[in-house]
Amino acid sequence: MPEVLSPFVYWAQTESNVTLKVELKDVKNPDVTLLEKNLQFTAEGHGAKGPHNYGFSLNFHSAVDPEGSQFKVSERQVDFILKKKDSGWWPRLTGTPQKPVWLKIDFDRWKSEDDLDDEEPRDVMGDYPGLYDRLEKEELGYRKEDMRKVYLVFYNLAQFIGFMYILTVIAVRYSRDGPDSMEGTYQAVGGAMKFCQLMQILEIMHPLFGYTKGGVLAPFMQVGGRNFVLFFMIEAEPRMADKPVVFYLFIVWSLIEIIRYPYYIAQLYKKNIGLLTWLRYTIWIPLYPLGGLCEGVIILRNIPYFEETQRFTVTLPNSWNFAFHFPSLLRIYLLILFIPGLYVMMSHMYRARIQKLGPKKWRSKFD
Repeated sequence: MPEVLSPFVYWAQTESNVTLKVELKDVKNPDVTLLEKNLQFTAEGHGAKGPHNYGFSLNFHSAVDPEGSQFKVSERQVDFILKKKDSGWWPRLTGTPQKPVWLKIDFDRWKSEDDLDDEEPRDVMGDYPGLYDRLEKEELGYRKEDMRKVYLVFYNLAQFIGFMYILTVIAVRYSRDGPDSMEGTYQAVGGAMKFCQLMQILEIMHPLFGYTKGGVLAPFMQVGGRNFVLFFMIEAEPRMADKPVVFYLFIVWSLIEIIRYPYYIAQLYKKNIGLLTWLRYTIWIPLYPLGGLCEGVIILRNIPYFEETQRFTVTLPNSWNFAFHFPSLLRIYLLILFIPGLYVMMSHMYRARIQKLGPKKWRSKFD
């Protein structure tokens, strides 16, 4: 099979379209296949290395509409107009931060979100001094994407190590001391668990800063609920910290997370590991109800302790003329909010499971 070289490809975008200019003359036998997130092109022509077979494959950052896209072959080049499936500005063309060496910016067609008048001609290099050098290094988002990816990999790896440490210590202590080890679980790994749970507050901030996709409600409910149980129910009441239910709760939390964080790392690198994906969207089915049961037992058993100590309770008279009975809040939570909250979390995971493990989406070819 003859060697296939890569032609120079110049790209630009508007809010609704992506344009590609393939620098190839005297094109013969073009073969084009366009899917929603991939373009494959091969042809005979005269490129940078003379007459030869040229071709390339591009995985897009976001989806395009194959039916609404088109291409045209001229004597000097091949032009593509790809219609974005959802209007908006892409941070880069490709799905991964690694830019092919043959992919360049088409300065003649380039527009940005700051260009309010699409019809007005402008001098790109004059309007944006130093743009060429910056784009050659960053390609409008590659460097930023790299830093975001490095941070998320580091965060997920650190959390995986933390929860694996907790699970390992619990397992070693149980293998050595048996059921007697349950009583000292919080003293052994409570510090590590508090650190990991406080770190998870960042997961509420990630979608707000655009670091991850998805909403804020689900991580807020999960992280907030766990921190409430950990700091207000276990840390605040030493008698609860020695109960066996804490042993079981920490195992459930850790098992969930040692699957979740490696899955996120794999997704950052666009790696689809079948077993890991299946575990991520299946292991919650037994573990979420078990975790919810443990949390409910901890709250229920804490009510008489807080009745006795009156911790977090505000009584009258006081300067604010305000009263608050913490055990009553716990009873209201268990009676009214506990089951709906667990239902919301499990419904969220069920929808995600259907989306990930359900039937494949259809693919379109470029006519």
